[in-house]
Amino acid sequence: MAKTKKQEAKKLLDVIKNRYTFFGVSGALVLFSLISFFAFNINLWIDMTWGTQSEYTYETDVNLDEIRLEAKNLAEEVNQNWKYINTTSVYKISGENKFVVETGFNRNVDEVELEAQKINFKEAIDDILTAKSDDISLSRYVNIGASFGDYIKNTAIITLAIAIVGITIYVAYAFSGAVSGISSLTFGIITIITLFHDVLISSGLYLLVSSFFPEFKVDTFFITALLTILGYSINDTIVVFDRVRANLKMYAGKGKDLKEIINIAVTETLRRSIYTSLTLAFVLLTIFLFGPESISGFTLVMIFGTLIGTFSSIFIASPLLYEINKNKTLKEYKKIKLSAEDKIIV
Repeated sequence: MAKTKKQEAKKLLDVIKNRYTFFGVSGALVLFSLISFFAFNINLWIDMTWGTQSEYTYETDVNLDEIRLEAKNLAEEVNQNWKYINTTSVYKISGENKFVVETGFNRNVDEVELEAQKINFKEAIDDILTAKSDDISLSRYVNIGASFGDYIKNTAIITLAIAIVGITIYVAYAFSGAVSGISSLTFGIITIITLFHDVLISSGLYLLVSSFFPEFKVDTFFITALLTILGYSINDTIVVFDRVRANLKMYAGKGKDLKEIINIAVTETLRRSIYTSLTLAFVLLTIFLFGPESISGFTLVMIFGTLIGTFSSIFIASPLLYEINKNKTLKEYKKIKLSAEDKIIV
């Protein structure tokens, strides 16, 4: 019997023993991500800048590579050393005979002057495309002004902040009064740390890729992906925390210390976390490789967020819980028994 217990102990994943290694890896990634916001050029797309989007319909097949080259050459001609236009992108709308030409503009230029350049570029690209084929015609044109672009960015920041704070308050409330010897506020504090950690590192990795591949832009899809990461990451973290809570009720004050209780909880949920993450990552990778080009940025951020969220749920959240509470005395969990006078009879 003693041998069996020893064998079971050896099977435990000792995340607490190696916690400083995990903290070091995490700290390096966080530092890199913070630097990336200043070191890399942030490619804001048209919904975050004063950009334009022209949608064209066609009857016969068009060569998008030729159109991309035409748009790029025109941008260089109009641009005067990239004074006005930051980037151009051409992509097909999946399942339809339509393609889109999107153009990002420099916000540091006078707004009146910039609007004139937008019109010049639109008219010039229209002339080029209609000369290339009579089948191509403009079906929709979107011009995003300064006020709307600023509104989108400010709303995105506020939404992320509200989501993180709201999730943190909920976690602190959900775990309140449930664990002997550990404050529920601890779970809330760790939640806000890991959520910020996941969003920051996912953003940093995306900015790194974006610096080499300009087609990956910071846009509303990017913000949507970050919000989705919050939901996925907190779900995985709560699964681990819930198992920690259950084990604290079972073992606290009965011979097992906090280190062993947390290692047991992580080991019990490890397979579930990995399988869930691999399944999601496989689906996202498939969409990234074979899905529509317009959501490739969203999918890439989600892939980063899935991997980082899984890492933080297993190797950061639980060790942080131990680090904060390692000097606390665990008490045996006891259910509160109501006296006859306290019971409410309906």
